[in-house]
Amino acid sequence: MALQDVADAMEGDDGKKQRDRLIAVYIGILAVILAVAGVGGGNATKDATARNIEAANTWAFFQAKNIRRHEIRLQISEFEVLLASQPGMPEAARTMIDERLAKLRQDEARYTSEPETGEGTKELSVKAHDLEQQRDVAMSKDPYFDYGQAMLQIAIVLASVSIITGGSALLFLSGALAVLGTLLTVNGFFLLVQIPYVG
Repeated sequence: MALQDVADAMEGDDGKKQRDRLIAVYIGILAVILAVAGVGGGNATKDATARNIEAANTWAFFQAKNIRRHEIRLQISEFEVLLASQPGMPEAARTMIDERLAKLRQDEARYTSEPETGEGTKELSVKAHDLEQQRDVAMSKDPYFDYGQAMLQIAIVLASVSIITGGSALLFLSGALAVLGTLLTVNGFFLLVQIPYVG
């Protein structure tokens, strides 16, 4: 009888050891997913910051081009007023002003749109808006990684506690949080679903 009790106790210990090993593997898997979530969140933050800087630089370049274009427009306007106010101007002076106006109009058109270099105000505006959109997408991804990491960390803690207590309720709660954290992490990468007040 005493031998049977010892055998039962050993069998119980083996079952607990097997359960603890499985939980340890489960915790290891959660740790890997948590690391992936951390990398994804870090990349989203870096992308948002980089696109924001690029957008700000592009808008600054746009402003510089736009100021220069405005100065050229003022010069064109001054020459047009001069020609209109002095109809009896000598032909040589009129020719010189006409040539200067033609050059200024070319410059003004180039500052407005320069598709070959992408540095006209029109192209710069499109580029800056595109960079802002990329920044906004990266910023909307970041909270999913944050919440995913929080859920995964809590799941790891609950699984660890369940090893000590031997209870199953904490393990089931850990599993639910792990699934939620994993889904949030996946959504952080792909933005499959927009959850209100999260991203």
